[in-house]
Amino acid sequence: MKIVSLSYPLTEAQIAEYGHPQTAAIGQFDGLHLGHVSVIQTAVNSSRKAGIPAAVITFYPHPKEVMRKGSYDGYLTPQSDKEDLLAQLGVDILYVIEFNESFSRITPEQFVKDMLLPLSLHTVVVGFDFRFGHKGAGDAEDLHVLGNGEIEVVIVPPLLVDGEKVGSSSIREALADARLEDVNRWLGRRYRISGTVVHGEKRGRQIGFPTANLELEASYVTPSQGVYAVRARCSSDQVWRSGVMSIGMKPTFHEGMAEPVYEVHLLDFDGDLYGQVMTVDLVSHIRGQLKFNSINELIDRIGQDAAKAREQLSHLS
Repeated sequence: MKIVSLSYPLTEAQIAEYGHPQTAAIGQFDGLHLGHVSVIQTAVNSSRKAGIPAAVITFYPHPKEVMRKGSYDGYLTPQSDKEDLLAQLGVDILYVIEFNESFSRITPEQFVKDMLLPLSLHTVVVGFDFRFGHKGAGDAEDLHVLGNGEIEVVIVPPLLVDGEKVGSSSIREALADARLEDVNRWLGRRYRISGTVVHGEKRGRQIGFPTANLELEASYVTPSQGVYAVRARCSSDQVWRSGVMSIGMKPTFHEGMAEPVYEVHLLDFDGDLYGQVMTVDLVSHIRGQLKFNSINELIDRIGQDAAKAREQLSHLS
């Protein structure tokens, strides 16, 4: 998959290089949940039938991050993860449009006239709730009108899973409520984070449960604080291992921490992980964050957490 960075307006050189018939799915696609996948697969299938490239047009940074409005609390799927997933879906070209305050002010007419038409898009595929232009003034129907008949517009209806509409906002809410089963069901995969293993307080090794402290690679949406059964792999060998992860403020030892700490204890593993990149898939939620009255009480509960994680993960390869 070719990745192309664009900014508004397109240059003559960009138009000359990328202005050719293609089918494009357009959207932010944060999370790349099953609803997003249905939009993108529609675009890929359409492109294959027409014998033209399949493209995705998305925006970075997230508009809410730039405008600092609404309930933005991080990415469900950071850009690098999104790129990997889109390539797996058969996308040929990913156009990443720089989203800044200037771009946020362009009208729906400007977006179509100066960005979409110069790319010679044959077909545009969007979700039923797609909005574009300043303050979201344009909708999917406006794409058809503003395209002046030069662009075919396909509107994909909402995707229902067990009778519920799949959406990024719902996934964020489910993460905040520790409803990991819903999160993973709507994503169509496990919620994933990645980070570099850094030195921590080394308290875990002293109590018999060494942990890898993660410095996250991106601004992820933080799941509900607590303990999770996870599968994790390290950059050195790419082997998936079972583990238990704690996300929280370490209330037994600290008060008033500013940011939650991500700590992973790998079951049946002993090795040096410092400096490695660890990818962690959250499989199930074990319990919420607790403050313990003693170290022995903490050790006993961690042992119970590890045993529960081992049980919940025993059926996974």
